[in-house]
Amino acid sequence: MKPRPAALGFRVKSGWAAAVLLTGTASSPKLCDVRRLDLSEPRLPETRQPYHAAMGKLETDTTKINRRESLVRSVAQQSIATLLADYRAKGYAISRAGLVVGSQIDPDSIANAHIRAHAFEGQLFRSVLEEVLQTCGIRTGILIERNAYAQAATKFKESNENVRRMIQNFGRAAQGSWRAEQKLAALAAWVALC
Repeated sequence: MKPRPAALGFRVKSGWAAAVLLTGTASSPKLCDVRRLDLSEPRLPETRQPYHAAMGKLETDTTKINRRESLVRSVAQQSIATLLADYRAKGYAISRAGLVVGSQIDPDSIANAHIRAHAFEGQLFRSVLEEVLQTCGIRTGILIERNAYAQAATKFKESNENVRRMIQNFGRAAQGSWRAEQKLAALAAWVALC
């Protein structure tokens, strides 16, 4: 059986990502799978927010940060390896992925230490996921959440409303949650099909 071309989409969060697999073409995409992907160690909550210290402060202990980052990289590699192996076994050939992220702001430009911790975490989970995918031979693209639908509408030469309607319609085929995270992951996968 010839492998079916497919694209992955992710909405990257702190410690996890919503993952969506689409097949078909940009003009006729089909939802195939929706799942949650761990990017942190569930048994170690500090890996979900590796730059946070107690009481919402920025972690400054580099030993702790390095250990947590290492765990994040390990978990992300294992999660992606398992995901891709499952998809290959089901006959999908994935060469592209899209990631929706909160922002790409430089964390060092943020004065508030607590907000800076969140920015470092966003940067970590985004970059680790992107690196692992690229190591697996999957090209990646980034969409910023606040203008993701507008970017997609421009790419597809469709109205923002039509793009949102299509994403909402994917939810009819989804088993389980179809919330904002899954919708944005589907949007990223759809853009990656182009």
